[in-house]
Amino acid sequence: MRLTENIIRGRVLVVTAVDAEREAVLRGLGHDDRFHVVAAGVGPAAAAAGTALALAAGGSAAGDATDGDAADTAEDRPGGVEWLLGSTAFSSLEAAGLAAPASADNGASRAHAGAGYALVVSAGIAGGFAGRAPVGSLVVAGEIVAADLGAETADGFASVDELGFGSARVEVDARLAGPLAAGIAAAGLKVSTGPVLTVSTATGSAATAAEHERRVPGAAAEAMEGFGVATAAKQFGLPALELRAISNVVGPRNRDAWRIGDALKALERASQILKEVL
Repeated sequence: MRLTENIIRGRVLVVTAVDAEREAVLRGLGHDDRFHVVAAGVGPAAAAAGTALALAAGGSAAGDATDGDAADTAEDRPGGVEWLLGSTAFSSLEAAGLAAPASADNGASRAHAGAGYALVVSAGIAGGFAGRAPVGSLVVAGEIVAADLGAETADGFASVDELGFGSARVEVDARLAGPLAAGIAAAGLKVSTGPVLTVSTATGSAATAAEHERRVPGAAAEAMEGFGVATAAKQFGLPALELRAISNVVGPRNRDAWRIGDALKALERASQILKEVL
């Protein structure tokens, strides 16, 4: 199953937090050179910075996201990103997987970086909210929400939306999220759709889990990078998706019950479907 070509024409940047997630995604993608996969680090700040860096190295300009046109980026200039950052810094970024060398095993090369991206995907494992996303299942975000971005007040938590300082929510494109969820379901895998929360501190109590569910009704999963990835994508005028494989239940921490290996296998399978859908 493929989306119509006038929706996705260009490369897809997939951003994970850690190498284990990146490797699972790469196995699922089969090293398809339409996809560039980076591990940007844990948390929304690292995710935003790593995503922005990868897009600056080879992304399309705002407004060019769906027609495949390349933009004038640092990679198009003499020396590309290496010229912009300096050879020492660029070498460090290559080692971290944030700037793709010609020999990168993800199939992307610096020669292709100027081709431009059409989509950014935040992918990895996550906690699932009880009754909505069981352990071992997958979640495709219907909305990406920074659940703890705001302020404590005398009346309780106030989001940045309520404070008038911007928004803690990034909408996803239903034309992309819908077919991805449908493709995962068609493959016989359990999948949920709903808000995926981004937090800076992983939930470790039933009280905090309940508070997040109160703030964001229908929340399906909790992770630490999606809002950062989506915010960077938005700055480049690109749509974003979030794909999560559930390793544990959101609530009291019980590491003995975590199924990280199973979640990584589910992420690998979902990445194969991502390739087929796009």
